[in-house]
Amino acid sequence: MERVFNFSAGPSMLPLEVLEKAKADLLNYQGTGMSVMEMSHRSPDYEPIIKGAEAALRRLMNIPENYKVLFLQGGASLQFAMVPLNLLSDHKCADYIVSGQFSKKAYQEAKKYGDMACAASSAGAGFTAVPEVKPSDIRPDADYVHMCFNNTIYGTKFYYIPETGNVPLVADMSSCICSEPVDVKKFGLIYAGAQKNIAPAGVTIVIVRDDLLGHAGETVPAMMDYKLMADNDSMYNTPPCWCIYMAKLVFEWLESIGGLEEIKRRNEYKAALLYDYLDSQDYFIAPVDKKSRSMMNVVFVTGEEELDKKFAKEASAAGLKNLKGHRSVGGMRASIYNAMPVEGVEALIKFMKEFAEKNPKSAQ
Repeated sequence: MERVFNFSAGPSMLPLEVLEKAKADLLNYQGTGMSVMEMSHRSPDYEPIIKGAEAALRRLMNIPENYKVLFLQGGASLQFAMVPLNLLSDHKCADYIVSGQFSKKAYQEAKKYGDMACAASSAGAGFTAVPEVKPSDIRPDADYVHMCFNNTIYGTKFYYIPETGNVPLVADMSSCICSEPVDVKKFGLIYAGAQKNIAPAGVTIVIVRDDLLGHAGETVPAMMDYKLMADNDSMYNTPPCWCIYMAKLVFEWLESIGGLEEIKRRNEYKAALLYDYLDSQDYFIAPVDKKSRSMMNVVFVTGEEELDKKFAKEASAAGLKNLKGHRSVGGMRASIYNAMPVEGVEALIKFMKEFAEKNPKSAQ
């Protein structure tokens, strides 16, 4: 069977070169006589894998030495609790920028642990744009400010980094990490579930500045203490070994093509193709404010629910998989992460044109 174009928001498609490399090493990794899935995480065979993954990510993102890189479990959703449990200190308060479902969930979870305030929100606009955050919106005594950099469900992305002064900025970058260069120094902590741009589901990347470690209280579970995990090089317990190996392969693939500058160029080109088509016609509607459009997740609708359902079903039959929008918003969503080739976007546009010709709207 030929491979399809998988537009899933996550788990998403991986680079073919990475899958082929993993396939070649699956049964016998570099002459060890065993698969990475069978290795002890404390063995001399596995040590270069986890250390190599961290080194490659540090090179890709230009991560400063005073930041720790952690490979954790529990998905980005566990970070909704880990962030306040580790970063709340004397003031026991933090500010949240609510720009979509996941930042809203993070905000609601954090309320369990301290005085949380919504500094800015775009809920009133149906999350079709990111909110404008001013320095005056941030409480000067906040322990941190939390944001979600790219909103997978609504197809929006922050086109700027909010100014938070001396208050550490925390960013959920699950759906955009490694899609373009980012100045890590502007953030106190970055976290990302791996299953969109980095690896299969199962590992969560946390990049945290040294001075933010060591604030977890005595009642915080050991598995949720950043400092404990950092002190043990992410191996306080058995880490998700296979996912870390796959992440290493993806990082090395990104380096081989020219790093984050090159993948940004490719991603911008793919996104421009699709948005330019959407802007050139009136059959499909792109509801997101142009200034806030995501480069990773392109949301569109026909305006008629039955046509949307038909589109997703027929697209799937044509090998364009997982284009149905999130259940909370409907419509369609094309997730065009790093591994999506240009040919996939071109095939989608071709199908969209054909579908519009064959399926006139009821009002037409």
